[in-house]
Amino acid sequence: MFIRKLDMSATDWKSLRALSAAFAFALAGTLALAPVQPAFAQAGRNLPDFADLVDAVGPAVVGIRTLEHVRPGAQGDVDEEMQEFFRRFFGQPMPNVPNVPRRNRPQPQEEEHPRGLGSGFIVSADGYVMTNAHVVEDADEVVVTLTDKREFKAKTIGFDKRTDVALVKIEATGLPFVKIGDSGKLRVGEWVLAIGSPFGLESSVTAGIVSAKQRDTGDYLPLIQTDVAINPGNSGGPLINMRGEVIGINSQIYSRSGGYMGISFAIPIDEAIRVSDQLRTSGRVTRGRIGVAIDQVPREVAESIGLGRPMGAMVRSVESGSPADKAGIEAGDIITKFNGNAIDRATDLPRMVGGTKPGTKATITVFRKGSSRDLSVTVAEFEAEKPAAAVSAPKVEKPKASPAAKSVGLSVSDITDAQKKELRIKGGVKVDAVVDSAARAGIREGDVIVQIGNVDVNTVRDFEAALGKIDKTKPIPVLLRRGELATYLVIRPAH
Repeated sequence: MFIRKLDMSATDWKSLRALSAAFAFALAGTLALAPVQPAFAQAGRNLPDFADLVDAVGPAVVGIRTLEHVRPGAQGDVDEEMQEFFRRFFGQPMPNVPNVPRRNRPQPQEEEHPRGLGSGFIVSADGYVMTNAHVVEDADEVVVTLTDKREFKAKTIGFDKRTDVALVKIEATGLPFVKIGDSGKLRVGEWVLAIGSPFGLESSVTAGIVSAKQRDTGDYLPLIQTDVAINPGNSGGPLINMRGEVIGINSQIYSRSGGYMGISFAIPIDEAIRVSDQLRTSGRVTRGRIGVAIDQVPREVAESIGLGRPMGAMVRSVESGSPADKAGIEAGDIITKFNGNAIDRATDLPRMVGGTKPGTKATITVFRKGSSRDLSVTVAEFEAEKPAAAVSAPKVEKPKASPAAKSVGLSVSDITDAQKKELRIKGGVKVDAVVDSAARAGIREGDVIVQIGNVDVNTVRDFEAALGKIDKTKPIPVLLRRGELATYLVIRPAH
């Protein structure tokens, strides 16, 4: 190895000039014989070009914004003459008395307030649009914007929170619509792209590859994992393969900050279409159930009972009088097959049963006491989901908000272990009351805050400590759970 100083002598310069001249002469001859082909131009031939796909599919992708109707505050309900009386004789506005009638004036009209933004895609020329359930849930009004800037008020045909699929309808004909693909044929490593409206930026295109299939995130469906950039506003938009077919609905991201971190998830279009077909027919989704509580089979258990490897669903309990009870399924059984289909993970069972029409007879294979046996079960209908209030803890007197919490318009309380288990979270605080800045941010009573200012919140004490250290003159990021979905909101300081 030679180590040389970087200074150059006169001799070195002369030698270098001579060598450079010879090299330039040789290079000129080479360039005269062959055209220039940069390395990046040759490499670019192997990269996908999404332009034609975007031209074909883009017109069928829509923006969705939702509105809520809010009545003006009680102060506006007070007769103006009474207000003037108090101003003249008391030197101050009239106290807030909401029950004072207004004379000879109509009641105040509801005002439309923006609630959220999302995306969707047209699946038929007569105006059916698919999106996420969390985009349209609880919205008083849904507005669909086409790429040609036309806007339509949409009717919500139905939505299914378990799969996060929704179907809405706009009154229009001759619309461009997408081609539906087969998500079952999707391959890991395949190029895909997403079109949507992240942060309200219309018709944004991002691309990536399929990172994994059948990704179990704890939801009802196994999802498609990609590295396509997905952000708030992309929800409900299509995931498209290189043939221009929709193979998924962009639904979730994995994030510690609330923004994209390289992992996104999409609902397989095969299941989404099955759900939307039921929504179009009846406005609701019907699922099967057999009445068992299940769990994964640990490796040590599988080996010790002779099952060989961890597979199937371990029955932890059987609901009395349920189809499983009537079929003879017992606690401690390992369900290894449903209608001949192998159950590799416990989460496979509810998906298979849920996709079975109620009233159907099915064969369930169970492993019990070292051997397998087949049992016949008649699948029942899954009960409608109970409202959140029905599973919440008994109502107690709401605690007074501390000065720190009151400064951002929040009053919170600790949540029970049962609620943590229900939401599959380790901690958090429940929002008991919300006003001012927090209300404007979109936080609602009943939400569970799990992070504030990017600090984990497990108890009210944690919440108060974190809030006390935050600069309230700057936007405050809040990560919360609303039902089964995570939502990222920002509390902005009042001006």
